[in-house]
Amino acid sequence: MSDTSQTIDSSRRIWLMTSCAVGGAGAAAVAVPFVSSFEPSERAKAAGASVEVDISDLAPGEKRTLEWRGKPVWVLRRTPEMLASLAKDEDELADPESKRTAYPTPAYARNRHRSIKPEYLVVIGICSHLGCSPVDRLKAGAQPSLPDDWPGGFLCPCHGSTFDLAGRVFANKPAPDNLEVPPHMYVSDNVILIGEDKQA
Repeated sequence: MSDTSQTIDSSRRIWLMTSCAVGGAGAAAVAVPFVSSFEPSERAKAAGASVEVDISDLAPGEKRTLEWRGKPVWVLRRTPEMLASLAKDEDELADPESKRTAYPTPAYARNRHRSIKPEYLVVIGICSHLGCSPVDRLKAGAQPSLPDDWPGGFLCPCHGSTFDLAGRVFANKPAPDNLEVPPHMYVSDNVILIGEDKQA
């Protein structure tokens, strides 16, 4: 084989290796953002993240609303009178002991007040019927769309479902289940972490 032929073969080999190297680098450059696109976005991570709520300035009888995973979460600080009402309405409730499993209630909230600390109710403010958001009717007594002996609680104005001050649904209403209790825990006396609990 002549020297010219060997020079051409060497040149081709160099161009072939260079082309492969450049092509491989280009493929890697394209693949990195493509593969990284499989990871959840920062917005998605934030949407699923736990949320802290400071309850140090929440007055008795006051409710605070925050967002967790795109859902409204209510934190209600109940007065002694509100807590006392929970024992009086149990005969009228569909699931007073939170035994239904469509929205499983955490073990630490399977009690009359449906909470870790009786004073504080933590529930997702979405009706179990069609996903509407009930409105506050915290004051006891006769009010429009409510019975004269209303003990206080929440009313879903869309179809008339009512819930007591523990988020338990009254019987014979469109909503099939109590308001959902999200996983939560106290990280201090005044701070609740929504989205995590000691069991998780």
